[in-house]
Amino acid sequence: MTEDAQYKYDPRVLRRLLGFLRPYWLPFTASLFFMLGAAGTRVVAPYFVKMALDEGMAAGSLPALRNAVLLYLIAASLQWLFIYLRVNLMARVGTAIIYDLRNRLFVHLQNLSLNFFSHYGTGRILSRVINDVSVLRRFLSFAILAVARDLFTLLGALYAMARMDARLTLLTLSVLPLLAWASARFRQVARENYRKVRSAIGWVNAVLAETVQGVRVIQAFAREEENDRRFREGPNAEAMKTNLEAARVAALFFPSVDFLNTLATAIVVYFGGLAVLGDRLTAGMLVAFVLYIDRLFEPIRSLSERYDQFLSAMAAGERIFTLLDTPPEVQDAPDAIDLPPICGEVRFEHVWFHYPDDPDTPILEDVDFLVKPGETVALVGETGAGKTTIIKLLARFHDPTRGRVLVDGYDLRTVTQDSLRRQMGIVLQDPFLFSGTVRENIRFGRLNATDEEVEAAARAVGAHEFIIRLRHGYDTPVGEGGVLLSVGQRQLIAFARALLADPSILILDEATSSVDVQTERLIQRALKRLLEGRTAFVIAHRLSTIVNADQIFVVHQGRIVERGTHQELLALRGLYYRLYQRGFRETHIEKALS
Repeated sequence: MTEDAQYKYDPRVLRRLLGFLRPYWLPFTASLFFMLGAAGTRVVAPYFVKMALDEGMAAGSLPALRNAVLLYLIAASLQWLFIYLRVNLMARVGTAIIYDLRNRLFVHLQNLSLNFFSHYGTGRILSRVINDVSVLRRFLSFAILAVARDLFTLLGALYAMARMDARLTLLTLSVLPLLAWASARFRQVARENYRKVRSAIGWVNAVLAETVQGVRVIQAFAREEENDRRFREGPNAEAMKTNLEAARVAALFFPSVDFLNTLATAIVVYFGGLAVLGDRLTAGMLVAFVLYIDRLFEPIRSLSERYDQFLSAMAAGERIFTLLDTPPEVQDAPDAIDLPPICGEVRFEHVWFHYPDDPDTPILEDVDFLVKPGETVALVGETGAGKTTIIKLLARFHDPTRGRVLVDGYDLRTVTQDSLRRQMGIVLQDPFLFSGTVRENIRFGRLNATDEEVEAAARAVGAHEFIIRLRHGYDTPVGEGGVLLSVGQRQLIAFARALLADPSILILDEATSSVDVQTERLIQRALKRLLEGRTAFVIAHRLSTIVNADQIFVVHQGRIVERGTHQELLALRGLYYRLYQRGFRETHIEKALS
C-alpha cells in the first residue's frame, strides 16, 4: 500500500495485528475486565443520582440520601481504580508488543539482501519502524479496549434509558439519523484529509532529511535563503494547509455532535418536564435521563474518532507486514554447513548475473577465473563495467543467476553466510563508521579484541600516529557516520577494522581512491606486509594499487576481456593500455611529481 492509498478494512491485517496480543492474553483479559468494570460503574452512576433525588430529597429521607451519595462515590472510586489498572496494564502490554515488533523489524532488515535497500529508501524504512509502529501501539494499547468500552457504555445507557422511560428514549433517538449522517460525512472527509496530512508530513520529512544530509553543500554554495524559501513555500506550507483543513472539519463535526446532544437534552427536558408536571415522571428520573444522554453521545463521538485510528492502524499494519513478508533474496539453504577455516582459493565458474527485476539486462556474462590462495587480484575497468558486482557475488550479497562461485571448492550457496563473511574483510570506497569512539569502530572487526590488538591493527595500517594526536586518542568520538574525521582518517580506521578481523580474503573496493597522496603512501607501505598470506581482491583507479597485483582482470560490459600482469597487459596494447594512458599513468605521474 502506498502512502496515498485509500485505507480500508482488511480482516487478514486485523487478525495478524491481534496475533501480537496472544502472548499477553492474561493482562489483556484483565484489562478487559477492568474496562467492563469502569464502564459499568459509569452506566449505573446516574441511577444513584435518581435515588438521591427521588428516595432521598423528595421523600425527605436523610438515610436514603446518604446511601445514594455514598453509592455514587463508591462507583466513582471504583471507576477511577478500574481505569488506573486498565491503563497501566495496557501500557505495559502495548510497550511489550512494540518492543517485540521493532525487534522483529530490526532483525529482518539486517537479513534483507542489498538489492532491497537499493529500491526501498531509508526514509520509508524509518517511517515503518518509528511512525507505523507507534500507530499500532496506540491501536493495540488503547483503541481496541476503547471501542469495546464505548460500545458497552452505549448499549448500557440505552438499556437503562429504555427501562426508565421508553417514550423519552425514542425522543432521544430521534436525533440519531442526523448524527449518523454527520458521522458518515465526517469519516469520509476526515479520511481524505488524513491522507493529505500524512502525504504532506512525508514531504516535510523527506526535505528535512535531504537538507540535513546535504547541509555542507548548501552552506558551501550559500543556498540557505533559497532553501528556506522553498521549504517555507513548499512542504511546510502544504503541511500547514492540510492540517488547517483537517482542523476545520473537526471544528465543524464535534460541535455538531455537542449541538445534537444539546438538542436531545432540550427535547427530553421539555417533554420530561411536562411528564414531571403531570406526575407521570419523577424529577430524579428526569435528571438521571439527562445524565444518560451524555453517556449516550460521548461514546458516539469517541467511536467516530476511533474510526480513523482503526483505518490508520490497518494502513500501518499492512505496510509493516509487507516489509516483514519481504523475503531476503539471499538465504542459507536448509542444509547449509559452516564453512571451515579457508585457505583462500576463489573460483568463478561461468558466472552470469542480472537483477531479479531486470532479467533482460545482464550485469555479468560468463565470468570465469581461478585465484590461488595468497594471490592479489586487481579488477579494473570503466564505471559500471561489473567490478563491484564480482565482489558482491564473492561476499554473497547476491547469488549468481547462472554458474557457481566457489571458495576452497565450496559452492557459496551450500555454506552459511555468517561463516563465510566471518573470514572476509571488506573496505569500501566510502567507509561507514558507527557513532562511538575510534577504538569501538576498529574493534567492530573483532568484538573480543584487546586494546593492544586494536592498537596493533591501527599501527599496521599507519593510523596510530593520527589517532594519538586526536583529543582523546583512541577514545575520541567519531560522530555520526564518522563526520568528525577526514575522509582519509575514516579510510584508515576502516582498514584497521578489516585487518583486525584477520580475514583470509581481503576485499578493497576502491579503498584508496578517497585518500590523499600522503595517506596512500602510508597504506601502500602497509599493504605489502598485510596482504601476505591472504587472498585479496582490489578494485582501484590508482596505478600504485594495481601494479604489484599477481593478476589484473580488465572488466568491460560484464565480461573479463583481458587478464595478466601489469607489464603483460601493457604489452597487449588493448583496453588496459588505453585505461593506463587515459587515467592510471596520469595519477602515477602526479604522485611522482608530488
